[in-house]
Amino acid sequence: MNPAIWLAVMVIGGVGAVTRFLVDRAVSRRVGRPFPFGTLAVNLSGALLLGFLGGLALSHEQALLMGTAFVGAYTTFSTWMLETHRLAEERQLWPAAANIVVSVALGMGAAFCGQWLAGLL
Repeated sequence: MNPAIWLAVMVIGGVGAVTRFLVDRAVSRRVGRPFPFGTLAVNLSGALLLGFLGGLALSHEQALLMGTAFVGAYTTFSTWMLETHRLAEERQLWPAAANIVVSVALGMGAAFCGQWLAGLL
């Protein structure tokens, strides 16, 4: 890989991380509940986008830049697990379990939906 690709990964990854912050904050402010709806919205939209990108015939560089750099920085497994752990520590066991089940089930559905949408093109 050449230095331009590495630079693009850094820039696009930075854009993905900032976008995650903005979406999470906007959703969390609008909902205003202790359940991590912001992270859920980010991860579901990221799964949809990654499924869509996976359904396209992208070159290796395009997949790296869009799938790994942007979507990888946009979505967040670690925050999802930290928020689930926080819910469990606060004895909010049903919301903690719901966060896991809903995130996985809807995330899989979003990824399949993204692939389906890409197939329509």
